[in-house]
Amino acid sequence: MSGLSRALRSGQVLSRSLKFASAGKRKIVLLGKTGVGKSSTGNTILGEKVFVTASSSNSVTRRCEAHTRFIHGREITLIDTPGFFDTDVPEEELKKEILKFNIECVAEDAPGPHAFVIVLQVGRFTTQEKETVAKILQCVSEEALRHATVLFTHGYELKGRSIEEFVNENEGLRDLVQKCGGRHQVFDNEFWNKTQQGRVMNNAFQVEQLLNTIDKMVEENGCYTNEMLDVVRREALAEKEQIKKTSAGEMSEEEMTRMARDKVLNKILKKCLLVTAAVLLEAFLGVPLASRLLIHMLSELSSL
Repeated sequence: MSGLSRALRSGQVLSRSLKFASAGKRKIVLLGKTGVGKSSTGNTILGEKVFVTASSSNSVTRRCEAHTRFIHGREITLIDTPGFFDTDVPEEELKKEILKFNIECVAEDAPGPHAFVIVLQVGRFTTQEKETVAKILQCVSEEALRHATVLFTHGYELKGRSIEEFVNENEGLRDLVQKCGGRHQVFDNEFWNKTQQGRVMNNAFQVEQLLNTIDKMVEENGCYTNEMLDVVRREALAEKEQIKKTSAGEMSEEEMTRMARDKVLNKILKKCLLVTAAVLLEAFLGVPLASRLLIHMLSELSSL
């Protein structure tokens, strides 16, 4: 019986409030719809252009992508995602990316991400933006929002208003920020560079503030995890142990980890042919009904 089956049949559930052992590492996931500036935000945080960006309504990020840099004394791993809440990525491709995103989030060194950064754009709050916020509130559980902060791009669009005034103009947006513990930040990935005067309109200052906010959030709430993430992590560890036994020392740790993740990804894809991308996203972001559905479907995963 695999580690996955034992976990499911013994009813073991990983705590949702595990404290992360090392304050020097942070795994941060960028979420948001296409075109709001997730990739540009990632570049601003890391201090260099590592994510591809473009001024387009079509999603540039078609794959989950992770980069690690040392920023302000921390080892920061940023995971950029496709526009899960509004994208032109085909359904089957999106399902695969959601699964890859979650396997990436449960690497061996942590049970889950330390923070979700929900990226929205300052500007006229149209029907499309309202629908995006509604989708976020639908797909992301309140438990996950305890580990989230809202980041607004295009800060120049505030035009003298405070970010609090902008947030309070829309009930859905105000509700989202409140459920994130009131945590919010403003970037301007194009104009707020290091040479400008004034700390508030300066991305270097805003990045430091964001990381301080995440540090405080992790101290209070630990890493994010849920039962579904625990299932994936246990199965990946079981697969890696099997690979280690048969490789006779010919594979590196990185190679074994990558092979184990690929095997788990393929197994889950086979079991989830009829599951929609929305259900997958809800399950991995903590919506209980979706999680229970997927756990039931994956109960015989080890037999594949």
